[in-house]
This record gives sequence, structure tokens and C-alpha cells, in this order.
Amino acid sequence: MLSKKDLVSMSVEELAPLIEKREVSSVELTEAVLEHAEKLNGEINAYVSFRRKKALEEAEKADAEIATGNYRGMYHGIPMAIKDNIYVKNEVTTMSSKIHRDFVSDYDATAVKKMRVAGIVLIGKLNMHEYAWGITNNSPHFGPVKNPWNLKKAPGGSSGGSGAAVVADMTVATLGTDTAGSIRIPSSACGIVGLKPTHGLVSKYGVYPLSWTLDHIGPMTKTVKDAAGLLEVLAGFDKNDPTSVDVPVEKYTEQVKGDVKGLVIGIEEDFFFNRVDATVEKLVRNTIQQLADLGAKVEPVKIPALKYAEYAELVTSLSEASTIHHRHLIARPDDFGHDIRMLFELGELFTAVEYLQAQQLRRQLKQDFEKAFAQIDVLIAPTLPIVMPDIGDNLVDLNGEQVDLVEHTIRLTGPANLTGLPALSVPCGFKGDMPVGLQIIGPAFKEGTLLNVGFAIEQTNPLKGRKPEILVSN
Repeated sequence: MLSKKDLVSMSVEELAPLIEKREVSSVELTEAVLEHAEKLNGEINAYVSFRRKKALEEAEKADAEIATGNYRGMYHGIPMAIKDNIYVKNEVTTMSSKIHRDFVSDYDATAVKKMRVAGIVLIGKLNMHEYAWGITNNSPHFGPVKNPWNLKKAPGGSSGGSGAAVVADMTVATLGTDTAGSIRIPSSACGIVGLKPTHGLVSKYGVYPLSWTLDHIGPMTKTVKDAAGLLEVLAGFDKNDPTSVDVPVEKYTEQVKGDVKGLVIGIEEDFFFNRVDATVEKLVRNTIQQLADLGAKVEPVKIPALKYAEYAELVTSLSEASTIHHRHLIARPDDFGHDIRMLFELGELFTAVEYLQAQQLRRQLKQDFEKAFAQIDVLIAPTLPIVMPDIGDNLVDLNGEQVDLVEHTIRLTGPANLTGLPALSVPCGFKGDMPVGLQIIGPAFKEGTLLNVGFAIEQTNPLKGRKPEILVSN
């Protein structure tokens, strides 16, 4: 008989066969996760809201369906919370903001519709950086999310509640959004798996936008196979999303085998290994060597346009975000948090010429990546060049130098948003008590390849079975 503590600590790939065989009920699992999350939320602040009554009703429905032989697949009956910028019909979606604190959508996001089709139990909404425009998750309206590994530390953002909730077993899996790294940053900082799919593979319809051309939605999970299974739920063409791309949805779970023999790994030294924390760099390089020991090949590559990536990301994201929030910036400027208000005001200063120049740089960057992927299968780099600092700090240590936190946190994740290429962050070890993530970038719509490489890394057991102390003591 599994205890509640055992249940909440398990991954989807472990839970799914138990639910399918009815050895564990969805109600039992949902109750255990809710109880655990409610108990820890006062310390971690990962949740904005719980939907206990509705969740248990959904769990009962899942159990009834499974009992009559209508098992829908890996995620059927699995309790999941989602980031609070994803709309749920007739329920509040706050964007962790003051302006939208009471906003109620009259429709489900496409991602939520797909979750319902898969039989997923929605248990609540997760805290985030206000309007997804930041990387610390230090919300002036809903309070800071704390990193479960060290409650003094930031969890990364903007999907910080999502990252914290997964690693603290407060949800079995979750969804995040990513505009400059907001899935991968907290995944790295919290020691979980985070996938930013190819732009257009997963519909953004019903997700409050930050930057139309850079936004993505994707899985944040305990394991690579969990991410592969959730991507199968989410992926697919949606006529309601003008950026959606009509490509076949693959069986990503079947591509996760861990065989990397003959795989060609690209290393781009000039950008991705420039100004990186020494411990982080060592962990990433050691992991690449482990893959080489398994039969992968390692090749240096040059991507010249990366030197313009930070500028292009800044101009594009700020200009688009400021356009989205322009009306409220004029009418209700004091209702924004100080940090994001300053950024929105900055975004109003760019000219049309500068914005269009940034789009030309994006085009060149995409072409340079395409040339590189003609020679390699994946590119591997650190997810973050730093380790997240204490909550409230705007500077972070980089090999003894105090540098700007925001600039250096999004520096290595931004290029995958500019190009729309898929990128996966997986844990690769620790610096002290804080986990470190490694980023795998691949050609468009090659998520299966990324997940397979991530699985090979996962099999080396980079976290050595360590858990946050808060879980050991609770």
C-alpha cells in the first residue's frame, strides 16, 4: 500500500500504469496532491488558487471512465495545476497582476481543452511573474515564489510557481509559458524538465500574450518521459491560433530510448560558453563527455548572428509587450509592478525602423542555425550562465563579478525564442544546494530527438536522488 508521501513523489510514467490497473484511484491521488500542496503553499507560495471541489469531481469522473474500460492514456486521472496566464472557462485567471486580478474568461484555452480530452484533473492555478514579464517570480501583488531547494532563493521565472510546484511534489506535472526562457529558466533553477516546443506546434490560443511572435507554451515535468507524454496531449494544429503550424503530432514517448550512438552534438563556444559560471560550465561539459562516452560525436559550430541575439530579443519582446499593454500603461500605470512598468515604458521608445531591423536579425539567426543543423543533430549549452540568487537581489555572482540578473538569466535562452526552435532543459547536477540545468536545442519539430538526448542524460542520474530538504522534513 503506497503512502500519500509515496504517491505525491511519483512521476506520471510511474503513476499511469497504477491508475490504468486501478491500483491507485485518481481521487486518492488528487486528494494526496492537494493536501500536500495546501500544506506547503504557505512556505513556497507556488499556488494562486486551488480548485479542490471541481478537481475531486473531475477525478471521480476519471475513475468512473477507467472503471468502464475507457482509459484515455498516460495522463488520464493525473492531477495537474497550470500557470495562471492560461484561461479556464468561467474561472479567474489573474496573470499575477492587479489589473487582471478578477479577470474571468468565457472560454477554455486550447491547451486546457486538450487537457480535458486527455482526462487530466485540473487542481489549481500557479503563481508567476506579473504578466510573465520577468525571471524572479517576485510578485508585488501575490508575493514571491520561493525555491524549494533553498527558501531564500528565487525559483526563476516567469513560470516560477510551475517550477517550484513540480519539484516540491505540489503537482504531478504542469504547463508553463516561455517568451525568453520562462519554461527553461525555472526548470533549470528548480531541477526539473522543461520543454519549449517549436513555435506553432502547441496552440497559444487562450493564453494571455506577452510577445506575439516569441511566446510558447509547453510541459514542465519530473521526468523526460512525462514531458514527452504531455507534449502528445498538447501538440496539434489549431485554427484559432494564427501562428499554429499544421504538422503531424508524433508519438514522442516512443522516441525516448536513450540511444545516442552516432548522434552529432554541436558546441558553440563563442556565445553559449562565454561568461558562464565555472561550476555550471564544468557540469555541462562533463555531461557532454558522458554522451560522447555513450557513442555521440561532438563537433564545434559557428553561429555568427548570435552576437546580435540579445539586441533582437530585447527590441522584439519589449516592443510587442508594450503594444499589448499600451492602453493600461496610459490609463492605469500605477497598477503595474514597478519592474515591469519600467520595461513597458522602455518598450514604447523603440522606432518602427529598430523593430524591423530586429526582425531582419532574427531571419539571419534562423539561417545561421539552419546551416549549423546541416552538420549536427542537436546543440548543447548551459540553460543559465548563473545560479539564481536570493529573492529580491537584482545582481548575481558570475565568477566573482556582480552582474545584472535579468540580462544574464535570459542571455542563453533567448535565441531559441527568436528562432522558434525547440529547446529542452534537463538537470545536470548541483552547485552547492542549487540544481543546474543543461539546454538541448534542435531543428524545428525535432522534439523527439531532444527528448531522447534528455532521457540519455537523465539515465546518468545527475541529481543523485536528492530532494529538497522541505520535502524530507514534511
